[in-house]
Amino acid sequence: MRDKGSHDRVVPVPNLLDYFRNSIECIIAEQGVAVEAHATHYVVNMLTLFSRSDELYDDDGEVFGLKPLALMLADASDAPSPEARSTTLQRIGDVALFVSGFFADSLAARAVDLDYYIHMGGSAYGSLSAETRGTFRGRAFAATYSELAAKFQVLVDVLNEMRARERQESDVDLLRTYAVWQKTGSKRAENLLRQQGVVPMSVDRKPRSH
Repeated sequence: MRDKGSHDRVVPVPNLLDYFRNSIECIIAEQGVAVEAHATHYVVNMLTLFSRSDELYDDDGEVFGLKPLALMLADASDAPSPEARSTTLQRIGDVALFVSGFFADSLAARAVDLDYYIHMGGSAYGSLSAETRGTFRGRAFAATYSELAAKFQVLVDVLNEMRARERQESDVDLLRTYAVWQKTGSKRAENLLRQQGVVPMSVDRKPRSH
């Protein structure tokens, strides 16, 4: 991450968790919006998780990609247990927030637009909060899901701004580049990250042999 006071100064970032946390907290403060700390922490962890393509995309052995939200909602309706339904609702909320936050431009040309993703994501988090109250999962996360539902649009705006700043600084997609480095140890990916001020650090990272 680059220090705004100097274009030449590079601030080492041990991992994407710190990068996302610093970026989101900075934008929230600048925009003057209120988001509970536990919800911010959740979003930071979600972004870090989704930096790995195998966590973001569905892979059934035949098709690799994002399952449409409507099909995920159908899966939630047909879930064999409350736990499975909760997991699917969480997946809907997470995917909707990530896509609407980072890929809003690509939704403009689709049959389902940004408003659809915002509605689906907020509703999924809201249902998840209501349905898990009183359960072990709910005692830990019901309040967080409720905050995510209530502040979904706010968080989308925060992520939109984060994405816009990334684009202004470079054409390099930090998420994809980091995923490549994390998976393969690519020196090229590492160098691209360093050029953007993100210094990847891993104890046992070794480039994959070819």
